[in-house]
Amino acid sequence: MNVTERRKLPHASVELTQMGLGCAQMGSLYHKTSYEESAGAFGAAWEAGIRYYDTAPFYGYTRSERRLGTMLTDLPRGDFVLSTKVGRLMQPDETVGSQEDGYVEPLPFRPVFDYSYDGIMWSFEASQQRLGILKPDILYIHDIGSMTHGDRHQHYWYQLTAGGGFRALKKLREEGLTKAVGLGVNEWEIIRDAMQVFDIDVAMLAGRYTLLEQQSLSFMDDCASQGVGIVVAGPFNSGLLAGNRKFNYADAPADILARVEVLRAACEEEGVSLQAAALQFPLAHPAVVTVVSGARTAEQIKSNVDWFAEEIPASFWSRLKARGLIADGAPLPGQEG
Repeated sequence: MNVTERRKLPHASVELTQMGLGCAQMGSLYHKTSYEESAGAFGAAWEAGIRYYDTAPFYGYTRSERRLGTMLTDLPRGDFVLSTKVGRLMQPDETVGSQEDGYVEPLPFRPVFDYSYDGIMWSFEASQQRLGILKPDILYIHDIGSMTHGDRHQHYWYQLTAGGGFRALKKLREEGLTKAVGLGVNEWEIIRDAMQVFDIDVAMLAGRYTLLEQQSLSFMDDCASQGVGIVVAGPFNSGLLAGNRKFNYADAPADILARVEVLRAACEEEGVSLQAAALQFPLAHPAVVTVVSGARTAEQIKSNVDWFAEEIPASFWSRLKARGLIADGAPLPGQEG
C-alpha cells in the first residue's frame, strides 16, 4: 500500500492521503518530546508523501497546535490537509503540573469542556491563532460521549444539541471556514447518535475499528452506506499493537494482552509484521478514508511507512478470519467483502 494515494470524503471536497500523521506526540504524550524530535517526525512524514495532519488544543495543553502550525505555515497551504478539534477551552492556569492527562510538561492552559455554540466558536478562533491557519480543512468535536464524561454526558450532549454546538459547526462549514465537520472520539456509539441529529461529513474513530477489535463493524457499514467518511486513529490501539503495553491510553488488562499475543503469533507464523497488518487492515472497509498514526521521531515515521508498504498476501487475511481473529463480515484487504 502507498501512503501517498488519496481517498475523498464522500460529501466534502477533501482528499486525504491513505496515511495521516496524528500529532498528540508533539504535545509530549507519555514522554517528553523535544521540538527537534517533532520537527524530525514532521519532516520525515512530509518527505514520505503524507499530507494529512491532525492535532487538537488538548494535546500538550496547546503545545501540539503551536508546534504543528509553525511547521505547516512554512509550506504552501494547498499542499496539505489539516484537522483540529473543538470542545475544550484552554484557560490560563499556573497550577498545571508537570504531568497532566498523560502529557509531560504541558503548557499552563487548563482544558475546560464547553460544547455550546459560543464555546465552539471561541475554541475555533483560539485554534486559528495558535495554528496560524484560518481555515482548517476538517473540524472535529473532541471527546464527547459517556466514556469521557460519565454521568455528565447528558449535560454536554445538551450543550452540543440544544445548546447550539452543532449549529456552530454548521455555520463554520457554511461560511467556508472549514470544509468538513464531525466528531473525533473513542466510542462509535456517540457517532451513531450524532448522525441521527446532524449531518456530519466525517468522524475520527480512535481504537474501535482495528485488527484487535471490530465490534463497531455494523456501525461502520452504516457509515459506508450513508456517506460518512471514517478516519481510523489509533490503529495500534494506543500503541499496544506496535509493542508497548498501553490500551485505551492506560495499562492494558491481561485478557487484551493475551489476545495481542495470539495475533502476534499468527503473524509470525505467516511471516507478516503485526504492525503492518494493524496499519493495513482498517483501510479495507469502504467507510475508511485514511489511517492516522502518531510518531515521536523520524525513525518511527519511517517504520510506519515501511509497515504500510509491506506486501501482505490476501491468503493471510483469510486465514486470520478462519481462526476467528477477524470478525465475520469484516472486509479484507485485497478481497471483496
